Amino acid sequence: MNTTGSRLRRTVLAGLIAAAVVLPLSAAASPDVPAPKPVAFAGTATPEIRYTANLGNIADAARMAQEAGRTGRAAKLRAMAQGSDGSGRHFLSFDGRGGGRAVEVLGDLERADRVTVLVPGSDTTLDTYQRFRAGAVALEQRLQAEHPNSAVVAWLGYDTPGTVSTTVLTAARADAAAAELGPFVSGLAGLSRPGTRISLLCHSYGSVVCARTRTGPEVTDLVLYGSPGTGAASVSELPTRAQVWAGRGSADWIGNVPHVRFGGVGFGTDPVDPAFGARAFAAGRAGHSDYLRPGTASLDSLARIVIGPAATATPATAAPAPDAPAAAASAAAASSAPDAAPATTPEVPHA
Repeated sequence: MNTTGSRLRRTVLAGLIAAAVVLPLSAAASPDVPAPKPVAFAGTATPEIRYTANLGNIADAARMAQEAGRTGRAAKLRAMAQGSDGSGRHFLSFDGRGGGRAVEVLGDLERADRVTVLVPGSDTTLDTYQRFRAGAVALEQRLQAEHPNSAVVAWLGYDTPGTVSTTVLTAARADAAAAELGPFVSGLAGLSRPGTRISLLCHSYGSVVCARTRTGPEVTDLVLYGSPGTGAASVSELPTRAQVWAGRGSADWIGNVPHVRFGGVGFGTDPVDPAFGARAFAAGRAGHSDYLRPGTASLDSLARIVIGPAATATPATAAPAPDAPAAAASAAAASSAPDAAPATTPEVPHA
């Protein structure tokens, strides 16, 4: 084995170990959790029909989990079904089996002209769903403050890999997820207003999923954040014509993981590297799980990307410094954000 090959293998191994041991968050349920089969819908089923049927499915799944002694899962499912006003939440799909899947809508999907699909990364299951949903809620509240005709879709539509697992090191789960995400997004366009802008916001391993998802003209923006890489060398290799954005907070540990790819392991070029060709956005001091935290520069930037030409994200360098300008959506938001400096950088025309 030559010296260069040996060094590359050591670099890959170091990166994989770092990715596997930093902040392990695994709380996945074992695959024997009993639950009813997901409800099948005709293509013409309205969101309201889907919401009602899936709430019933969640209730059945909670009952079955309780009867099987899975009290923790049962409690989480009961909480999932209950809206803050007692009227129930809005799920386009739900599957309570194993780690579980759920696709939840926040906002009025049928009236929205800005729809955001959040794609999560590793260790997102029904048992950790609330953590994922909290980010969706923060984004929807931030969007509503500036653009009321918005909706956010929390898309836990695939079996996410575990942070401490071999599956998180390859694109196998991402390829399977992309085959489902693409048709879902196309169908989503038919459930919302004509001409609606759809944005994909893709976190961590979710950025690998999005980078493999073939999208149509309804997707205007594809945003990669906290990304380990995508497996592609540049934006030109992605199966999308959407504007591709990338950002990483200065406190995100994933920036210390070598962005290499060898023998199908690892994900190669760092999306915030200018060579990748994505449009950078300011993410402030965000840590790996902080991008959608209320009051942050990263949340402001993401909201402005979603809203579009009327309010675009503040540009950033490929590796945002701790004092990088925040992409505040308003002067009030800019002055109150704990990690944001005044947004003095001129707005950039949206591609």
